[in-house]
This record gives sequence, structure tokens and C-alpha cells, in this order.
Amino acid sequence: MNEFSVLASGGEDVNPLVPEIYDIVWSVVCIAIIGVLFYKYVIPRLMKVLDERSEKIEGGIQRAEAAQEEAQLTLQQYQQQLADARLEAARIREDARTQGQQILAQMRAEAQAESDRIVAAGHTQLEAQRQQILTELRSEVGRTAVDLAEKVIGQSVSDEAKQAASIERFLSELDESNAGIGVGR
Repeated sequence: MNEFSVLASGGEDVNPLVPEIYDIVWSVVCIAIIGVLFYKYVIPRLMKVLDERSEKIEGGIQRAEAAQEEAQLTLQQYQQQLADARLEAARIREDARTQGQQILAQMRAEAQAESDRIVAAGHTQLEAQRQQILTELRSEVGRTAVDLAEKVIGQSVSDEAKQAASIERFLSELDESNAGIGVGR
């Protein structure tokens, strides 16, 4: 015979899938002990770790939001400073352009004044040279006139006073004839 038949013939109908009462009681006691230990020690630590993580996450989010706000504020300040710097650069360029125009105008005025001074000095120098040449020419013409007069007359005109008067008279006649012809300065 078979073992199953012995067990089955011995008595009661026993279902092998249904545990015995003592197994259920000991299983419930073990599960209750494990549940109490789990509830008393594991769950508080787990909750503490989860709370810490959630605080870290929330703190991280708050720090990230604060950092983002600070970055936004810094970006706005940077953009404002950049706009101010651009305005300042434009003002400096305009000032430099204005100063450059003023310097050019001043240099032109100084160059014109220097040119006028040089032209005036040249006219003055030319007038002085003209006067000197006229004086030298008068004396040269006078000597030449005396030499010619001596040759024409055949005698010496040695008297200085007579010589000077003759030269002056000759030159004044020469000036009058030049003025009548239209030859001028």
C-alpha cells in the first residue's frame, strides 16, 4: 500500500494545502513581532530618511529658485550696466568728435592767422626791399646821370651840392614822366 492511502485511511480528511492551527498561530505571532519591530524601528528611520530627503529636495528647490532669482537680478544689472556703458561710449565718442571738430577749427584758425602773418611779413619785407632797391637805384641812377652829364658837358661836375641837386631834379622829372605814362609801383 501506499503512504497516501495509509494517511487517508487513518482517519480524517486532511487537506494538505490548509495548514494546521498551530502553524497559523506561530506564523501570526512571528508576523506580529516582525510588524511591531518594523513599526517601532524601521518605519521611523525610513520616515526620517524620507523627511530628510524631502527637506533636502525642497531646500534644493528653494535654493535653486533663490539662485535663479539672483541670477535673473544679476542679469538685469549686467544688462543695465551694459546699456549704461553703451550710452557712456556713445557720449565719449560724441565728445571726442566735438573736441576733434573744435581742434580742427582751432588749427584752421591758427593756420589762417599764421598764413596771414606770413603774408603780411612777406609784404612788409617786399616793401622794405623795394624801398632799399629804389634807394640804391636812385643813387646808381644819380651816379650814372652825373657820369653822363660830365661826358655830355665835357667838364667835371665836382661840386657835391650841385651834384645832389641835379640828381634830385633828374629823378623827380623821371618820376613825373613815369606817372604820366602809367608805370607805377
